[in-house]
Amino acid sequence: MAYTKNLKLALLGVFGLLAAAWLFSSNLSSAESVAAEGNKLIPEMVLSGEPDDYVGSETCRACHEPQFEKVANTKHGKLGTLAAWKGKVVGCESCHGPGKAHVEGSGDKTKIKILKAMDSKAVSETCLACHAGRESHNNFRRGEHWRNNVGCTDCHSAHGSDPANFKAGSSIFVGDISPQNPGQGTRAMLKSNEQQLCISCHKETKSQFAKPFHHKVLEGTMSCSDCHNPHGGFETKQTKLAVGADAACIKCHSNKQGPFVFEHGPLKLEGCTACHTPHGSSNSKLLKRAQVRQLCFECHTGITEELSPGVPSRHNQAQMREQQCTVCHSAIHGSNSSRLFFR
Repeated sequence: MAYTKNLKLALLGVFGLLAAAWLFSSNLSSAESVAAEGNKLIPEMVLSGEPDDYVGSETCRACHEPQFEKVANTKHGKLGTLAAWKGKVVGCESCHGPGKAHVEGSGDKTKIKILKAMDSKAVSETCLACHAGRESHNNFRRGEHWRNNVGCTDCHSAHGSDPANFKAGSSIFVGDISPQNPGQGTRAMLKSNEQQLCISCHKETKSQFAKPFHHKVLEGTMSCSDCHNPHGGFETKQTKLAVGADAACIKCHSNKQGPFVFEHGPLKLEGCTACHTPHGSSNSKLLKRAQVRQLCFECHTGITEELSPGVPSRHNQAQMREQQCTVCHSAIHGSNSSRLFFR
């Protein structure tokens, strides 16, 4: 009996040592890989041909100097100065492919990759060769833009924005956008100001943002990407964060998050949009109905029985003070003290 027990302990010890050795070697190899690359988000190999097929951006500059000067002031043009990109292809040929055949063919366009002539998905694949490792870009291929053939260059300019006067002509644009014209953008190499760029396709939201009560998106206080991830996601409407559709709302309205002892069902099951319209509304607090009681009666239909003539009621809708449900049920998003959501 003692022999069997000692054998089991010995085997357990051996397995423990093997597991520890495996974990140590895994962490060591991972650390070495990161150290070697300098940045684990950078792909291991950007080369799409033989090293001798690459001629360098200076060669491209001889014929394409305007484009070269434009790119030189962008993040793309400054990759060569980063230690993490040492030994990798940077400059024109990282996107357009090796240029030796193009140069030797006296500028033969069939010997180089021209993004304007490519399908939107092919263009996106070219960009994702470097950008796919970033968290915000990981789900681009499962996003709405990918499915609807909206490519990276439909929103971004790989060469950078055209140099222009970015001073706004109006004082209504506040926040980070104030130095920019609404039709221009400098952030993330966008072709235009983010808000204007989004509503150029999503025109239904422009009218919503023009309603009396709305999130200050067109004014520049907020951006579309504060709530949505334009590069894809798991949630409906590509809302940010993978913990529920209301994560984008809770990020700013943190006092509504909870957890509460007494949770309000619609908030947990349907989310904020059960009562609110997120872009804009004609009603205060972005509510879907003009009166709070209209919203409440959609779920609490039993209350209408108390409204019948001659029936004693605590919800007498003939009295103004009882028409506003949240006068009494003020903790309507959740309460730690009352199951009826009293204060």
